[in-house]
Amino acid sequence: MLRLSHLPDEMGKFKYTCYLLFILSFISVLFYINRQAEDGHERYIYAKPQDSSKPEMKPRLDTEENGRCEGKIHTNPMPPKLTLRQYARKKLVYDLCSTKTILDTRSKWQTFDQIPKLELYNLLVDDRHGIIYCYVPKVACTAWKRIMIVLSESLKVHGVPYRVPADVPIEDVHGSSLQHLNEYPKVVMKQKLETYKKFIFVRDPFVRLISAYRDKLESPNQIYYERIGMDILRTFGNVSNPPASVEKAHVDGIVPSFYNFIQYILSLSAFNDTVFDEHWRQTINLCHPCLINYDFIGKMETIEEDAAQLLRILHVDNIVDFKPWVKSKTGPREIMTWFANIPLEWRRKLYKVYEEDFRLFGYENHEHLDDLNLGNIT
Repeated sequence: MLRLSHLPDEMGKFKYTCYLLFILSFISVLFYINRQAEDGHERYIYAKPQDSSKPEMKPRLDTEENGRCEGKIHTNPMPPKLTLRQYARKKLVYDLCSTKTILDTRSKWQTFDQIPKLELYNLLVDDRHGIIYCYVPKVACTAWKRIMIVLSESLKVHGVPYRVPADVPIEDVHGSSLQHLNEYPKVVMKQKLETYKKFIFVRDPFVRLISAYRDKLESPNQIYYERIGMDILRTFGNVSNPPASVEKAHVDGIVPSFYNFIQYILSLSAFNDTVFDEHWRQTINLCHPCLINYDFIGKMETIEEDAAQLLRILHVDNIVDFKPWVKSKTGPREIMTWFANIPLEWRRKLYKVYEEDFRLFGYENHEHLDDLNLGNIT
């Protein structure tokens, strides 16, 4: 008679073996992704002219000669959570850009070769360490510019380069000491984009807009008052003759409101992005993420974790560190407060102006603003 008493034990061993194989496979995938994140295997820099949906893949070149092997020696691998987060962010951009919808609807250029050199101004270069950073105003760009100045040794005091980012004077941060990518010939630009590690930091578009308004228009800023504020007051604020001085305007209580600022933004042509000041210009038009593949995408909302991860990937975490500062307090409740008096139709139009930034970088489209009811906020 056939005995089957041994089958439960055999089945248990089989299940255990399958489980073990699954765990080992998962660890292998994480290890592979982590190596890609730290070593930079096969990155693309721009879409092929004949087929924008399939980016051209280029190998990474990391050599000791150009100073890219100076970082700390880490015995522990990158935390899987950070590695997977970065993978998901880059995959989202790649997937959306591969559909060509983003390029066809908003971008004036379908390939990197078509981008005018002037439109590549926001990409800053550190040749010493092989790094390119595309700065987005109101996304910690002052802090990152300071780091780039220290790494590139582009600014000196008494002949000695700055060694601590915080020591770089604020008036020199936005000066001309940093090298811009568009200062190179186009062929050299391509070379650097192929071989250097490129990073960008982004932010919720509506929160960035609020920050820009508070910094440039709500606070006394003579330059922006003359450049934009006075025009907003005349056109949308019913102030026919605003004071010439921003200090006098603030003393008199004549300040462009956020309501008027949104009116101004909506009056600009979304398809003529050059009329947008860089502090509220769309990120897709500042940094061209569909035509330049960024090796690292950081977010303001997770900036401390992202900064530490990035400096490690760049092998410069023994040279500089990213000092935390007062975090943004503009959360969902604050956003709703700022938009309380903005008509629903305006909010929807404003979302369309920044739709590509919302979608590419995984931000919600603030649907909760459609049914704005401040009485429900707790």
